[in-house]
Amino acid sequence: MAVNGTTAPGFDGVRTVFGENFTARGERGAALVVYRDGHRIIDLYAGTRDVDGDEPWQPDTAQLLRSGTKGIAAAALLLLHQRGELDLDAPVGAYWPEFKAHGKEDALVRHVLAHRAGVPALDRPLTPAQAADLDIAAAAVAAQEPFWEPGTDHGYHAQTYSWLTAELVRRVTGRTIGEYVAEHIAAPADADLWIGLPAAQAHRAGRVGPVAPPATAGPRSRPKRAIAEAYGNPASLTSRAFAAITPPPDENDPAYRAAQLPGSNGFGTADGLARFYASLIGDVDGGTRLWDPATLELARTEASAGPDRTLIAPSRFGLGYMLHGVASPLLTPASFGHPGRGGALGFADPDTGIAFGYVTNGMQKGVTADPRAQALVKSLREALNAG
Repeated sequence: MAVNGTTAPGFDGVRTVFGENFTARGERGAALVVYRDGHRIIDLYAGTRDVDGDEPWQPDTAQLLRSGTKGIAAAALLLLHQRGELDLDAPVGAYWPEFKAHGKEDALVRHVLAHRAGVPALDRPLTPAQAADLDIAAAAVAAQEPFWEPGTDHGYHAQTYSWLTAELVRRVTGRTIGEYVAEHIAAPADADLWIGLPAAQAHRAGRVGPVAPPATAGPRSRPKRAIAEAYGNPASLTSRAFAAITPPPDENDPAYRAAQLPGSNGFGTADGLARFYASLIGDVDGGTRLWDPATLELARTEASAGPDRTLIAPSRFGLGYMLHGVASPLLTPASFGHPGRGGALGFADPDTGIAFGYVTNGMQKGVTADPRAQALVKSLREALNAG
């Protein structure tokens, strides 16, 4: 596999591992970009733009981020807080009165970001068309009874995170989250990122689809068996959280790609994802720093930890971001970011000045710790330690 792009001196090992993802880990088309202290040090791409095609991946190819979009949505809410427009300690119902129903009166904005709002699933799942309708989706979440008392526990809000964050932005600003991100996040960071793929950019977005993961040896451990059983049981909270949109949407459908679902269907280039995270922790070439130090600390200070009611495995969250841990191993304990189910990964590490963006068109089964992304993170850590 021919790997295109460049690496700074000392990072050739990352390039090698990126190539190995194609020969040993089922990769079809992917890109990786890494910034350090605001300067790009790794820019790699290879394979095909479409998982089922033969057109080469281009430097400006964009891909579906799935839950990698959650980190962008969180940045929007934290930016509103930084500007004094959104109080993280206010009830969600202070901005969205209809949400104050069925025991959710005390759910706070920070609970939404930390996956503690108590509504990770819907009793009546939405169709893809309903999920894309801002009014219908918001009403469904507002009417949902919580699965636990908000604030008392945490569980990954896989799909409902879309409607919780999007509606808060809409109530506070009067604009959709896609519009807000375009003007206040993507443009200042000079990052190719979209929530709601614009028609003018659709030609850049590759088709996605499943690819086989690398073979694993040995029997499953007891925790892994429990996780597999939860995903296999349609009645479990795990399955219901991911099935809040039923039937599963066609992720290559132009209508779905144009929808504004900040929990699951943002699009971006690897450079756009890396630039976004670089702009959260400092100045970046050609872009503007988005957060002040206090906002950065909010994002990466632990707000939820322990067994996750949805993911089953222990998870750790700051406000809107996964933190380094069992569910999502990142570069160092200081890292914060968000994976996308089946592949994508974006994160920042303030201690090393690293911002990382990896996108792929080949979706594997894992939710948080994709073996391709993890191999790249490991090789990057080794290169940094060697330097």
